[in-house]
Amino acid sequence: MQCVQCVQCVRPSRTQSFARLVSTCVLLLALAVTASAVVAPAEGARAAGSGAAAPAGSSARHWVNTWTAMPQLTEPGNMPPPPFTEERAVLVDTTLRQTVRVSTGGGRIRLRFSNAFGDTALPLTAVTVALPLGGRAGVSAVEPGSPRRVTFAGRASATVPVGAQLVSDPMDFGLEPGSNLTVTAYLAEGQRSTALTSHPGSRTTSYLQKADHTRDQDLPEATAVNHWYLLSDVEVLTGPATAAVAVLGDSLTDGRGSTTNGNDRWTDRLLDRLREHPANGEVAVLNQAAGGNRVLSDGLGPNVLARLDRDVLSRSGVSWLIVFEGVNDIGTAAATPAAQRSVTTELIAAYEQIVVRAHAQGIRVYGATLTPFGGNAMYDDPAGHREASREEVNSWIRTSGGFDAVVDLDQAVRDPADPGRLRATLHDGDWLHLNPEGYRALAAAVPLRLFRSRTG
Repeated sequence: MQCVQCVQCVRPSRTQSFARLVSTCVLLLALAVTASAVVAPAEGARAAGSGAAAPAGSSARHWVNTWTAMPQLTEPGNMPPPPFTEERAVLVDTTLRQTVRVSTGGGRIRLRFSNAFGDTALPLTAVTVALPLGGRAGVSAVEPGSPRRVTFAGRASATVPVGAQLVSDPMDFGLEPGSNLTVTAYLAEGQRSTALTSHPGSRTTSYLQKADHTRDQDLPEATAVNHWYLLSDVEVLTGPATAAVAVLGDSLTDGRGSTTNGNDRWTDRLLDRLREHPANGEVAVLNQAAGGNRVLSDGLGPNVLARLDRDVLSRSGVSWLIVFEGVNDIGTAAATPAAQRSVTTELIAAYEQIVVRAHAQGIRVYGATLTPFGGNAMYDDPAGHREASREEVNSWIRTSGGFDAVVDLDQAVRDPADPGRLRATLHDGDWLHLNPEGYRALAAAVPLRLFRSRTG
């Protein structure tokens, strides 16, 4: 039997051993450099094609959400009007045209459609994108020659499964930052249920018309509705310096009191400010709010702790999160000392949970103070128990260090002479929601320096 060589059988000189060691190291180093040269371009190409987030300092392009709307189960009063809603089906043989305002621009886009609350499959027969006529929001006409067919795995039609979302194929389509995009969908079969996914508080006009009009320049016979349906996201393929800030909120962020088709919610105003300051780079602003939403309990839409993964952590390119929510939790809890102590404690614990979960995804979290509601018929109580809760929550946001930074929206709109109330010129008449000037004041209170570095 042949002997296996070992140090006892073969004893090379010290000089020979050193020479062999050096030769081996040089060979391994050469192989490693060669492998890196081959692998790095391949990984960069995969990231650009698949939408993987670009690491800090990378030159790879990546997908970033440029518009989004929080999916909700459509309430009876917000369903499409007849004949578009039937007894057991909705949007049968219907074209749906809607406009959305994007944040950042790009030359390559993709769409997401949501069936989050559907209890039957959602079949999309045809989808197009186009530029709205004159670049305006809420119009039924599109620029001549601008419609482009959207595909899904190379096909013109697709089905969104129950509870799921569907991402379209990437397509070449130029979008300017802060511009409006028209998305038109046709559903030949409709959805065989009335469990429809939508975002009712669109503050933007959409259009419904029977038959397939996805490629028509205008829909002059369409029925106008001020809701968004089915569409949940628009994404752009963009450079490594682009990132998104998501905002978790309620009706104050959804824009109650803002102008229909005016795009003057406070998140729109924040986008305008960011675009005026090139030092901030390209920052997308994602409005993930809904009227009546709460942090702790379901209301209009799932509670924040339940929807955080869906609406923020899974969105493309999010680097920052602003949490501006809690007024509805305080306002709907009983106006008693015990109930308000409980909701205050639970709100603070929920904020801490949001921070922990967002930090795990590398997202910085900014806490926005809650704005006043003194004088509001539903939330203001004579004994001031709810106001005491609001003040305690705001004190925690400002002083605890629980958030990465504080955005003091309360200070921006409260009456200096009566801090429990909004300034009379800034609300829409109910002492809770703001008017366009009030939303401008909220946006002006957000420090832009918070968004100057993706790595924070």
